[in-house]
Amino acid sequence: MQEKNPNTDSTTTPTSDFNKQQTIKAVFFDIDGTLISFNTRTIPESAVLAIQKLQEQGIRVIVATGRSIQAVTPIRHLGFDGYVTFNGSACYDKDGNQLSRYTISPDSISRLLHYTENREINFVLMYENTVAVNLVTPEIIASQTKLKLPVPPVLDRTNPDIGNVLQANVFIGPEEEAAFMQTVMPDCVAARWTPLFADVNPAGISKKIGLELFCSYFGLDVSETMAFGDGGNDITMLQYAGIGVAMGNAGANVKSAADYITTDADEDGIWKALEYFGVIE
Repeated sequence: MQEKNPNTDSTTTPTSDFNKQQTIKAVFFDIDGTLISFNTRTIPESAVLAIQKLQEQGIRVIVATGRSIQAVTPIRHLGFDGYVTFNGSACYDKDGNQLSRYTISPDSISRLLHYTENREINFVLMYENTVAVNLVTPEIIASQTKLKLPVPPVLDRTNPDIGNVLQANVFIGPEEEAAFMQTVMPDCVAARWTPLFADVNPAGISKKIGLELFCSYFGLDVSETMAFGDGGNDITMLQYAGIGVAMGNAGANVKSAADYITTDADEDGIWKALEYFGVIE
């Protein structure tokens, strides 16, 4: 493939030097804002074709999302080789068999329940097969509608399951996050792809963990991987992958963590980046 001159293409931007001829054997995709457009709530045809091209070439295609395995149903027909869900807290093979599982400590969930007893802070507890919300608020309805997901049932605070939470979504602003995490969930880590809430996972867990797992599972070196994302919960993955690609709609913190900045999902960003690096033609 003839190499593009990035200086003549204002829609895509390399942020560091690397070998464009390196062999890519696995590509990891975030879902919301990356595979699925925030504007249309669908996967652009160019992204579908790109995934098919990768599969025809024997390149692994793997989802890396903050969603649960049940919530990836709308895209499973594309035939992915694996799933990193809950930002790395649970990973599955292509048939849905679980490969890893990390839960938030019961102590952290207990502190969260106690802290929110008399405070207007909403949260969602995410389990392997179900989800529960503290309060049904306009923010909850809006966020679920945006993702085309149903509004979760209300948590039974008198008998909560505190031992099997894989991820929590806590509706606090970015300016409140550090103090909240230090006080309430100090053995966890927070990341966000929206100012509305933070994804909270066990400390040390991120999409990078999922990328590492699938490198081992498929016998790949990390240099043979490429990853696409647009949110704060994608940063560790983009930094670790052989080539990390930020979508055009990503925030400045995500773009600065990437090796390459492509266009939005609606502007064929996935196809353009894969073509730029010669992964597809």
